[in-house]
Amino acid sequence: MAFPIPRGLRQVLQKSPSDIVILSSLRTPVTRAKKGGFKDSYPEELLANVLKATLEANPKLDPALIEDVSIGSVLQELGGAKAGRMAQIHAGFPHSVPFHTINRQCSSGLTAITTIANGICAGALNVGVGGGMESMTRNYGSRAIPTVLWPELKDSPSKDSRDCIMPMGITSENVAARTCLPPSRDKKAAAAQNAGLFDAEIVPVKTQSFNPENPAAPPKNITVTKDDGVRHNISAEKMATLKPAFSETGTSTAGNSSQVSDGAAATLLMRRSTATELGLTSSIKARWIASSVAGCAPDEMGVGPAIAIPKLLDLVGMNTSEVGIWEINEAFASQALCCIRKLGIDPAKVNPKGGAIAIGHPLGATGARQLATLLPELERSGQEVGVVSMCIGTGMGMAGMFVRE
Repeated sequence: MAFPIPRGLRQVLQKSPSDIVILSSLRTPVTRAKKGGFKDSYPEELLANVLKATLEANPKLDPALIEDVSIGSVLQELGGAKAGRMAQIHAGFPHSVPFHTINRQCSSGLTAITTIANGICAGALNVGVGGGMESMTRNYGSRAIPTVLWPELKDSPSKDSRDCIMPMGITSENVAARTCLPPSRDKKAAAAQNAGLFDAEIVPVKTQSFNPENPAAPPKNITVTKDDGVRHNISAEKMATLKPAFSETGTSTAGNSSQVSDGAAATLLMRRSTATELGLTSSIKARWIASSVAGCAPDEMGVGPAIAIPKLLDLVGMNTSEVGIWEINEAFASQALCCIRKLGIDPAKVNPKGGAIAIGHPLGATGARQLATLLPELERSGQEVGVVSMCIGTGMGMAGMFVRE
């Protein structure tokens, strides 16, 4: 079965029985690692909650009809494969539904969604779930950079090879220095949260929280309903006084870099003809159009979206002005601004509800989180076409296009 990639805005907006449609795209709150509401939660616990919510959001769908589940996971032991499979079954999926995890670092969530979409395109499946999970509280640290590495790689004659383990903060400084970016500050996420604009995409999670000052005390039962990394009470002036975090003469600080976070997200996809057969067409929220991934120099990995997005637009025969909303992950302000300016995108169309600097960046879940954030905003703003994109550690970028129904 060949999937015809639409060419041009008119074709992108046309509906077809072969479309890959989205029936739900949900996420947990994103919380601060080691300090936030999920500091004592497990990544598979967050995944189980969002997978259960996916089934509850689609009560007319028999879970046995789901033919694959693909989940992005970066830091978890064994890629989260065993714990994720356990969580999937615990959430109510029958054991007949297969499961796997996938790791393309910061794009893992979008890669998982694309993997399911491509499987539907190829005729290998009709219904699937793609998403991501990450607890940076439990798994971030020495695993961020390999502690055990083939010795020959450390002295590789290839600078690009050696640069693959360059700290991300240094790559952000490289981008800032090479593009001479002036500072830019805004507080979109605080306003969006106050207005309740995240509520439709968030699944409340009941979990437990231990008192770090009294570890022997029984845990407290809590329900996490909101992203807790959004800083409502700090001014732009105060943020401007923060010291550089990675270089004494640098520009990347704790205030303009993405937060270390915990969270999970999941998206249910199927072929439109399948949705029609199952009587689910009224539940369709959007459709996946295409995705692209591209490589760039590892020492400036942040420019990845500026390479992946043109590749995506060329694939579908469109230009930047025809995209209504852009969700570009803010690993660092320097790289996000660089990409926006290189692409010539109207900044007002980018991350209208804020990005990872305010919300957080739970690595394996981020791409799926961005989609969950994008779809309600497309509906609220009356826009039709949205793009999710992010830079990827070791020097890559990824982008995916979605259209509101």
